[in-house]
Amino acid sequence: MTWTNSKNRALAERAQAVIPMGMYGHQSVLLLPDDYPQFFARAEGAHLWDVDGNRYLDFLCGYGPNLFGYGDKEIDDAYAERMRQGDTMTGPGEAMVELAEAMVGMVDHADWAIFCKNGTDATTMAMMIARNHTRRNTIVLARGAYHGAAPWCTPLKRGVAPGDRQHQVFYDYNDVESLEAAVREAGDDLAAIFASPIKHDTFVDQELPDPAYARRARELCDEHGALLIVDDVRAGFRLARDSSWSLVGVKPDLSSWGKAIANGHPISALLGADVARMAASTIYATGSFWFSAAPMAAALKTLQRIRDTDYLERTQALGHRLRDGLDESAGRNGFALRQTGPAELPLIMIDDDPTLAKGYFWSQALIKRGVYVHPWHNMFICAAMTDADIDFAVEAADDAFKLLKTAGPLEPPAKLSFMNQMLEH
Repeated sequence: MTWTNSKNRALAERAQAVIPMGMYGHQSVLLLPDDYPQFFARAEGAHLWDVDGNRYLDFLCGYGPNLFGYGDKEIDDAYAERMRQGDTMTGPGEAMVELAEAMVGMVDHADWAIFCKNGTDATTMAMMIARNHTRRNTIVLARGAYHGAAPWCTPLKRGVAPGDRQHQVFYDYNDVESLEAAVREAGDDLAAIFASPIKHDTFVDQELPDPAYARRARELCDEHGALLIVDDVRAGFRLARDSSWSLVGVKPDLSSWGKAIANGHPISALLGADVARMAASTIYATGSFWFSAAPMAAALKTLQRIRDTDYLERTQALGHRLRDGLDESAGRNGFALRQTGPAELPLIMIDDDPTLAKGYFWSQALIKRGVYVHPWHNMFICAAMTDADIDFAVEAADDAFKLLKTAGPLEPPAKLSFMNQMLEH
């Protein structure tokens, strides 16, 4: 079938009239190459179909929630059955207690769980609990790290008052000296150190955590009576069946979770150790839909699959198959790739491409060959993918490299200039 986007364009024009800018948030294609589909009709397994009927092997996985495949029957049946019995009720269902027990049983540092809807909910509660526990205000965060879209952490500062960003000190991820300097600056007011499980910032190479950095973050919190918070919303259960920092032998006091914990059904969580239980008990945080039973039932089934299947090993193997195939294809066509971070959370960028012009061209070519990739955001491998899917992606990438090789000089993407203007304000 010939690739087309006429219905998507028409829908985007309608959206402009009733939605600010036609779309908002992290799923907006405003900063992506031209013709990226904005609206989708259905999803199944590892694939998406846009409103024009184009089929894509989806390496965004809904920006992370798709772990076992879109429309997984077993997980969705658990959701639907619980929904028929009662979902958003005047109080929670039994599944809330069962899910808390399951998550505490799986995550080694956790003694309790609180459920919410978005990753921002969980990270904001973590900050509140740390401040309540310590009776201090200052939080230490890595520069460029993403912890959500509330005023205290949104990457765009329009509409944010200066006071919303008070009591924050920044350090460079994986840099022990920078972390120590930030803690010294916080002084006696240090409430918490925030850390992403890996450096998964946009536009820059990913980094696995240096064990020395992770251990020092733990030591500094212990020395100062502060709490260590690991934001596992994006990477949770994609790197380990425990918290992601279990891989470096470090236990946080609090960890935020979301995205994949219910395979796409709307729920997130904050897990904590007993040291923070009283502080968690005495903050006020709530939401009308936080206690809905159906997503909790889906999460229970998802956790069962996480415990009982080899999904983790398979996604890692698929990620390495993709990485190896792309490297071989790029080299054969005279290019080099920077593939950083864990193979199951790949960030793929073309080397010697400071303006991202090559990456935008290559990504756009892949879209039109049925492979949905992102030119500057980390991607995801889901357990519904197969070796044949990966081989299809590599073949499409090879075609895209051949096209790029003959493209001639490319103009820097004007869309990124717009983004820089937004960030400056």
